[in-house]
Amino acid sequence: MLTLKRLDLADAQVLIAGAKAKALEIGVPMCIAVTDESCNLLAFERMDGGKIPSVTIAIDKSYTASGTRKPTHEVGEASQPGKPAYGISSAVCGRMVVIAGGLPVLVDGVIVGGIGVSSGSPAQDLEVAEAGIKALLQTD
Repeated sequence: MLTLKRLDLADAQVLIAGAKAKALEIGVPMCIAVTDESCNLLAFERMDGGKIPSVTIAIDKSYTASGTRKPTHEVGEASQPGKPAYGISSAVCGRMVVIAGGLPVLVDGVIVGGIGVSSGSPAQDLEVAEAGIKALLQTD
């Protein structure tokens, strides 16, 4: 029998709450998105003051992390001129984001989805996404 691990809405809310707590701690209002293993949006929150363009960017960072099964900053490194994924940022109608802040969510070594964060610097976005995953993994 095949047993599938999946994120559900409750998991997505834990991811968002953990990310939001870190965003509040660092004083940067964020847009936070969670997708499932098939890149479908499960949950989204735009904190008061989160940048409007960051709504789409956060969702697409989560989409990229879920779909490629890699952090968006690693996709960015592989997409530079002369690298194997050069030009990927224009794939899928431009949805592939190559800026830090999107991470795949792994549970027991299985990728169950992704989290995408946007509105701060790439380093801040990544820090907030990591906090979301940490919160989820601590709920077990």
